[in-house]
Amino acid sequence: MKYAAALCLLLGGCGYHVGGKADLLPKSVQTIAVANFGNLSARYKLPDKLAEAITREFITRTRYQVISDRTQADAVLSGAVTNYVAFPTIFDANTGRAAGVTVQVLMQLTLTERATGKVLYTRPNLEVRERYEISVDQAQYFEESDQALDRLSRDVARSVVSAVLSSF
Repeated sequence: MKYAAALCLLLGGCGYHVGGKADLLPKSVQTIAVANFGNLSARYKLPDKLAEAITREFITRTRYQVISDRTQADAVLSGAVTNYVAFPTIFDANTGRAAGVTVQVLMQLTLTERATGKVLYTRPNLEVRERYEISVDQAQYFEESDQALDRLSRDVARSVVSAVLSSF
């Protein structure tokens, strides 16, 4: 019984906390602007999807107010899509056509405190991938690349916001 009480005292002061709940940004940051992302790739509207998904994620998961005017924000998240590649990964044995595609996106992201210019978070080479399948039957063909990019954008947003809050 003495050992159990001692163990409780030790564990109570060890600093244990639930993962993903940390917020390590400076207290001076109350507002964040997500700037329009640059696009060095050939994929149209992908930077817009990514910026919108990250904005939505900040609004739904954090205490920060997301504003559009970067000159009034405490911190500014800027970024660019530096490359977009889609390549077949599965082929139909009967037709030789692609049945599965992998999309690879390379990005740069930086969160900067506007007043000081201090970089709070940076990922100069963020690489993300998403898979989707293609129907080999032309009558049932449905273009799924846009849905794959929506999924990719949501995944990027979740990981970026988690990383910003945890200072990874």
